[in-house]
Amino acid sequence: MKIKSLNLFWGLALGLGLASPLCAQQVVIHAGQLIDGVSKSPRRDVSILITNNRIAGVQSGFVTPSETEIIDLRSYTVLPGLIDSHVHITATWHGGDPIRNSVTRSSHDDLIDGVVNAKATLLAGFTTVRDVGGDLRATKALRSAIEAGTIMGPHLFISGNPLGPSNGHGDPLNGLNEELFHPNGDSTVIDSPEEARKAVRILRRQGADLIKIMPSGGVMSIGDDPKHQLMTDDEIKAVIETAHSLGMTVAAHAHGLEAINHTIALGVDSIEHGSYGDSSSWAAYKAHKTYLVPTLLVGDRVYKRAQSNPEQLNPSTVEKALEIGPMLKTMFRHAYKAGVNIAFGTDTFGLSKHGENAQEFAIMVDQGMSPMEAIQTATTNAADLLKQSDKLGTITAGRYADIIAVRQDPLIDIRALESIDFVMKEGRVYKRNGKPVE
Repeated sequence: MKIKSLNLFWGLALGLGLASPLCAQQVVIHAGQLIDGVSKSPRRDVSILITNNRIAGVQSGFVTPSETEIIDLRSYTVLPGLIDSHVHITATWHGGDPIRNSVTRSSHDDLIDGVVNAKATLLAGFTTVRDVGGDLRATKALRSAIEAGTIMGPHLFISGNPLGPSNGHGDPLNGLNEELFHPNGDSTVIDSPEEARKAVRILRRQGADLIKIMPSGGVMSIGDDPKHQLMTDDEIKAVIETAHSLGMTVAAHAHGLEAINHTIALGVDSIEHGSYGDSSSWAAYKAHKTYLVPTLLVGDRVYKRAQSNPEQLNPSTVEKALEIGPMLKTMFRHAYKAGVNIAFGTDTFGLSKHGENAQEFAIMVDQGMSPMEAIQTATTNAADLLKQSDKLGTITAGRYADIIAVRQDPLIDIRALESIDFVMKEGRVYKRNGKPVE
């Protein structure tokens, strides 16, 4: 390509405010194959033009201007940074006795783990994650340190601890002697619409980006039934209306059919898990444009743990895990075929390691999704769910320069994404030739 053409791109970047004429850092990536998150098929032999932390443009052919850093990825497949819509970035402890862990660990322990987990997640090619359940003081501190460049990690969107009813999936007292529990900060147990509205406002004041609710019982908690809707409709409605009035989205942990369908009808932005969904749910998802975040990896891992090491799970969890693990795959297969909007999410919290997030892709493809469609769930779709499509999810002008690359073609073998060779976040390279760049 002619340098004149490239100069036009730099000029446009300056005009759009993507660069300063005095301090612009200009980089060009030569991509052998590009999956840009927009096109239905990959592009060959393109140059990605980067100014500071943003993509200035994408141009056919390889351009090599002077005084510009060239990153040679001509032998690689280049993609947008991946997005995991369901993680617990500060959680890693579910490898031993969960009862003991629940009364011996503090948010300080979680925060230290979070520093390690954030680095592992970024180096695995996930440049953005949505944390949907963790001590807000810890996740907020982690987010601030990442944004300041003090530690390495992905863009972090945080909910704080989820809102749910007494004896629900998010009640920390389930199965414990109340004298052993010492609450820290404001309670997220809500038992009325009034409590729901106040809790949302407090979470927003404390720095949450979104809200997580627990309309149904869960698998990893003690005693509650995932088939049951445990929040009332008016409590769910109060959360959603209040969050939306504050510009926040709402993610709903929902396994049971009633909880799924009621919460969708009340305007939730995403259903997490969705295990017992059926054809009535598919119609509701599509009518309300609600996203499903299926979390197949955690379902697979908890099922295997229940078979091999049941003593490492909470009382009542084994029975629930053996049923829901396989059911998640069946649900996903039918939801996908029905045309439900799906965003990538793993529910990584310790049953799988942080940094193994990409293992979710292979399960999705095994259940009938094409590799390109699976990639889109972790790029375009996830960015849309986060309301961040103007910044994330595609390699197009104006988006953050969040870019990854792999040597093997993930459209041939989706497991190529389990071994990332190159990671760039906001124009800074964190991994090159498969090795971290400190």
